[in-house]
Amino acid sequence: MNVHFHSYDAVIVGAGGAGLRAAIEVAGSVRTAVLTKLYPTRSHTGAAQGGMCAALANVEEDYWEWHAFDTVKGSDYLGDQPAIDIMCREAIDAVIDLEHMGMAFSRTPQGRIDQRRFGGHTRNHGEAPVRRSCYAADRTGHMILQTLYQQCVAKEVNFFNEFQVFDVLFEGEGKDRRTAGVVAYELETGDLHVFTSKGVLFATGGYGKMFRVSSNAHTLTGDGPGLLFKRGIPMQDLEFYQFHPTGIYGFGILLSEAARGEGGILRNGLGERFMERVAPTVKDLAPRDMVSRAIHAEIKEGRGAGPSKDYIYLDLTHLPPEQIDAKLPDITDFARTYLGIEPKKDPIPIQPTAHYAMGGIPTNVHGEVVIDGEGTIVPGLYAAGECACVSVHGANRLGTNSLLDIVVFGRRGGRAMADYVTSVDHPTIGRGAEEPVKARIEELKAGSGTEKVAEIRSTLQEAMTRDASVVRTEESLLDSLATIEDLKKRYTQIKIDDKSDVFNYDLTEALELGHLLDLAHGLVVGALARKESRGAHWRDDFPTRDDKNWMKHTLAHLEDDGSIRLDYKPVIGGKYEPMERKY
Repeated sequence: MNVHFHSYDAVIVGAGGAGLRAAIEVAGSVRTAVLTKLYPTRSHTGAAQGGMCAALANVEEDYWEWHAFDTVKGSDYLGDQPAIDIMCREAIDAVIDLEHMGMAFSRTPQGRIDQRRFGGHTRNHGEAPVRRSCYAADRTGHMILQTLYQQCVAKEVNFFNEFQVFDVLFEGEGKDRRTAGVVAYELETGDLHVFTSKGVLFATGGYGKMFRVSSNAHTLTGDGPGLLFKRGIPMQDLEFYQFHPTGIYGFGILLSEAARGEGGILRNGLGERFMERVAPTVKDLAPRDMVSRAIHAEIKEGRGAGPSKDYIYLDLTHLPPEQIDAKLPDITDFARTYLGIEPKKDPIPIQPTAHYAMGGIPTNVHGEVVIDGEGTIVPGLYAAGECACVSVHGANRLGTNSLLDIVVFGRRGGRAMADYVTSVDHPTIGRGAEEPVKARIEELKAGSGTEKVAEIRSTLQEAMTRDASVVRTEESLLDSLATIEDLKKRYTQIKIDDKSDVFNYDLTEALELGHLLDLAHGLVVGALARKESRGAHWRDDFPTRDDKNWMKHTLAHLEDDGSIRLDYKPVIGGKYEPMERKY
């Protein structure tokens, strides 16, 4: 195994929307490398469909303060309001920046950026749905990703494609430690690369592959959070994991909320529009946590559709065919491809699908990683996007706030890192920094264990989907905890069959599984401790929100023995006081 050494001022891990937006800010001023285990335009940002919200008021009256209120309320009051204010205020410039970069937004007849309705976004603090989501048909994420990548190419960003980061390096100890670089594995050759750097920004996306039914790509295995978890960085609010209401039945592939924004209706097996009972004002455009629980309730109470009554319908049949073709071309093609049905004539079978991690690497509004309630930062370490927790999404993210998050805080993190790396000396990392990763790879290749990675991963996904998904109880969470603890023991005895150096996915999947197990462990322990229901965390045995005892963020620490220790930090409030969530 060959080892190569590189020196950069700034290293960005991940080339989705957050990583690319950060790179645009850093490139040109300092020497920058972007490491990605995929080709950049295959990053999961490209799967985002519905839009990016900003109070442009191109179609209807709107204000960023209304957007902020909706985000705070949607978060079930667990979001930090100063960060939410920043995101919603800067959303307007973020959209205009993308337009100036060449982003091909859908347009109104007057030539302005078009906007449509989305769940939980309202006018005048809940009065009625508002058109706030800026979109490019139903492929908005794809267009953002292409636009940002083109800008990075123009700025001559150094890309290291199909390089998977397996370790982060630090200089110094304790409170004096600072970030010093990363160790990456080159998939094409099996070589290791040591990148010394003054600053490292993680933008590695989510970890939905801990669930069986998920909208996430196979690559979303929590690499950034999992790696930092092992290196002593606590993870924030892991128990809050969002399930999108409309995944294709049996596959989990996402059908965007844009379908309901364009007028699609959810119907149970009896043909009833059941969301009228749950959210009489916004109906099918209620926040995602509420819609997913409503679907779960319809199925549980025997009003599902199909032979097993285990799904409900997304009905587009009443929409004009030309509207479907113009506004929803991709998701209707998904229904034709995967289900063999024509959405213009037949309703689409759907079920909730694991979609988005509200929790992750704790950061401040500058993308700097913080490790406690006092805001102590790790110098030179940054995170942005879904892998990070600012926290602007709290207990439940509103649709279209994810694309906004990656652009706003990708830009902020990039700017903060650029400022930092121009003010400090380059770290000194001696030869041998790669040895722990090298030893782990050699151990896996020489292992004589009997456990298969795929079997452990499948068991984890089944347990998490069954016991720790839309609805949870102490009993179900204890069952999933016992399964995870057993799987972590089995994981120490894994064996990989592929001993080669070239594109050894057997090896990379084995290391990714370790991240998924640790993050699932943190999720379940945090969910067990949080004896309330808030946002996406619903406890059937504690069905009410408890602001007196649980208006706080969870910090999960991965101990040396593999156990999880919890502590907490306060939610940062603002002008919006907690109230009952009604829509």
